[in-house]
Amino acid sequence: MSELRSQLLQWIAADEERMVGFLADFVRARSPNPPGDTREAVGVVTRLLASEGLAHELVAPQPQMPNVVAEFAGARPGRHVVFNGHIDVFPVNNEAAWERAPWSGEVEGGRMYGRGVADMKAGTTASIFAYIYLSRLRDRLPGRVTLTAVSDEETGGTWGSRFLLDTMPERVLGDCVINGEPGGVGTIRFGEKGILQFKVAVRTRGAHGPYPNLSKSAIRIAGDIMRDLDALTAWKPDLPAAIAGRLAAPATRAVIESTMGAGTAELMTALTVNIGVVHGGTKVNMIAADCDFEVDIRMPIGIDRGAVLAEAERIVGRYPEATMSDIVGTPSNYCDPEHEMVAIMRRNVAAVGRPDPALIPSLGGSDGRMWRERGVPAYIYGPTPANISAPNESIAIADFLDVVRVHALSALDYLTAGEPA
Repeated sequence: MSELRSQLLQWIAADEERMVGFLADFVRARSPNPPGDTREAVGVVTRLLASEGLAHELVAPQPQMPNVVAEFAGARPGRHVVFNGHIDVFPVNNEAAWERAPWSGEVEGGRMYGRGVADMKAGTTASIFAYIYLSRLRDRLPGRVTLTAVSDEETGGTWGSRFLLDTMPERVLGDCVINGEPGGVGTIRFGEKGILQFKVAVRTRGAHGPYPNLSKSAIRIAGDIMRDLDALTAWKPDLPAAIAGRLAAPATRAVIESTMGAGTAELMTALTVNIGVVHGGTKVNMIAADCDFEVDIRMPIGIDRGAVLAEAERIVGRYPEATMSDIVGTPSNYCDPEHEMVAIMRRNVAAVGRPDPALIPSLGGSDGRMWRERGVPAYIYGPTPANISAPNESIAIADFLDVVRVHALSALDYLTAGEPA
């Protein structure tokens, strides 16, 4: 299939400026979630597909958060590849801290800047253009290709990928998924940590500040609970041997540290506890009668989410003034790091001139987990990010263009595997 590979690479090379321009427009189309109105950004996607004459559908269980689904069948039966990416992005909390306007899509020094360019409009754009190029070859390809560009990833996926999988599995499940989350061009992600999130409310009588004999402080109780929850970080995972060996390899650890920062290699196998939101008290001279906080726990592969939840409930239950609510999250998940698609992606990473990528799980969540839950392998290859969820988020244009190449070539190779060269 060298002729088809060459054709794909020619189209990508010819379209580099077009793809960068599209990505900049995509970033400028604000889609922070919350609040979750992605319609402007969805319009950027659908106009591109329409300009290519490609049929697509808007699936909108929430009117302000439409999902884009496009699909084509090849000339004969075969495998089914699904591209998945999200359109919604983190909000901008402190615009004054940005060196460039956060919705500018500005390009300087080989990098593009803006909220969501890394997480994950660059990766979603890579999948969209890979889908476009493969659609031009449909009369020469076996199988099927589906594009899912969804609008509800940042707040859990209920109205995005999960809705699609629940309501139209025959169209979007597929045999293998390619996703462009910002894992870094030096890695292929085959799984991710589990998530456990919940709220804790502490209520006491309250009193005037000089009279601690009359009431316990809800804030002090909340602090004790936070301290006790931190003890969960001592839990150690029972990692599958193959994964443990990969994560312990010095070369893999070096890639993890260079991609995600010093100390990240240790976090791959660590349980972490983050208190992300705290509200409490009324006035400095009053003993607080209320304190509410939100907890985010990330569990590596090899630690059972149910066991962690049970221990968290036991900890909070020691304090009669406290209650837990809004418990959400998913277990850790992974698919086969030796799957055929992994070998294909590694070959294509090498073909675009990049070093052999490390095979690792992700610290953060992705929609890939929803396919893995249903037994479909999902692999992530995306640009190397800078400042996700922080001011001055950016990616390297060269990374972005190579992700387009890897997505398109890997889908082609997977579809045509076993066919005459």
